Amino acid sequence: MVLLSNNLYHVYNQGNNKQTLFFDDKDYEYFLKNVEEFLKPHCNILSYCLMPNHFHFLLDITEKSVIKMRLGGIEIDNVTNAFRKILSNYTQQHFNQKYNQTGSLFRQKTKSKCLSCDDLGSYGFVCFQYIHQNPYKADLVQKLEDWEFSSFKDYAGFRKNTLCNQDLAFQYINFSNTDFYNEAYNVIDEANIKKIFQ
Repeated sequence: MVLLSNNLYHVYNQGNNKQTLFFDDKDYEYFLKNVEEFLKPHCNILSYCLMPNHFHFLLDITEKSVIKMRLGGIEIDNVTNAFRKILSNYTQQHFNQKYNQTGSLFRQKTKSKCLSCDDLGSYGFVCFQYIHQNPYKADLVQKLEDWEFSSFKDYAGFRKNTLCNQDLAFQYINFSNTDFYNEAYNVIDEANIKKIFQ
């Protein structure tokens, strides 16, 4: 990923050949524990959703996020390295052992789309809503708050979680917590959804 500081990014990846990444609650929980350990110290997480075969994050990339380090023969920034650690740790220390698998689990490159570059400033809100609507649109739940593995429940007040920087999200995305629940179900235009992907 190529990330620029002081910008919003949609970051996402999926299983190789769209294979399932998370089979049970423990799988999701292990992945989120790694997100808290490796990613949260390097950026502001504004929203997230883990789906059975893919994931989405909306991130505020800071100066700290893009500090480079040398890893073997390459230079890599803190956030890209955090995702490398999350995916590697989840695959090798959890998934492959638990399910008696070998090899890679995720697509090789985690993708990112800058939402505050190229006049896409208004797409932070689109991405925020899209991420939360994923399980609902996939018919995994009847209500958005029924999906345990997204930040929706936190914003809607059904759960207290410290993974997301909610105050910053309200500033960036320009919505109020009183309108949040009703607006969360608004249909997003497909043309706008395309703009939050690479």
